[in-house]
Amino acid sequence: MKLRILVVDDEKTITDLVGIYLRNEGYDVTLAYTGADAANLILTREFDLAILDVMLPDIDGFELLRTIRADHTYPVIMLTARSAPADKIEGLSLGADDYVVKPFRPLVLVARVKAQLRRYTSYGSRDEQTSRIISINGLEINPDAHSVTVDGKPVRCTPIEYSILLYLAENRGRVVPVEDLFRAVWNEEFMQGSNNTIMVHIRHLREKIGDDAQNPRFIKNIWGVGYTIEG
Repeated sequence: MKLRILVVDDEKTITDLVGIYLRNEGYDVTLAYTGADAANLILTREFDLAILDVMLPDIDGFELLRTIRADHTYPVIMLTARSAPADKIEGLSLGADDYVVKPFRPLVLVARVKAQLRRYTSYGSRDEQTSRIISINGLEINPDAHSVTVDGKPVRCTPIEYSILLYLAENRGRVVPVEDLFRAVWNEEFMQGSNNTIMVHIRHLREKIGDDAQNPRFIKNIWGVGYTIEG
């Protein structure tokens, strides 16, 4: 079955161009040119990834992102001309997985789509040597089932949140430098602003697993170095 992608942008030329590139890669692509149409599609259809323009004339991309994150964990890439750090942080804070600034190269966007989908579709595909339940102080991660529970209660994570948690858990007892964590999860070189990206996702992850940043039960921040889960 083809992976399904939703592309939302009120600039028809951009939307259609992105659609062409993605369809050439074999994806099932649905296009929307207004926020209202996109909201209806989000509520009535299943997707594996969404690309959202922020500056839509009716319902902005951040509101659409909120709609997606109310019920779905599939990756979301924000596509926008707004390049200010505050805009990027807002998108990440709402649960976006990546942020691409216009103007952009279509092939770069396609590469980012592939990277997000690899992470999203590879859950549970680890080999037998690592397919074991990781249990740490009431936190359980099952790589086979791609499931997370805290004190027996299920936790629904986005692909990046899950990847961060799993990587820290697999390296429990060791302080993971932020640079190493970023490279491992995003598969990109650490750049200016990458630390903020990690911080936002860690904050969301802590909220979901009931972790207090001031008195952490699971994820500890070693200032100036990185993060650790002690096990």
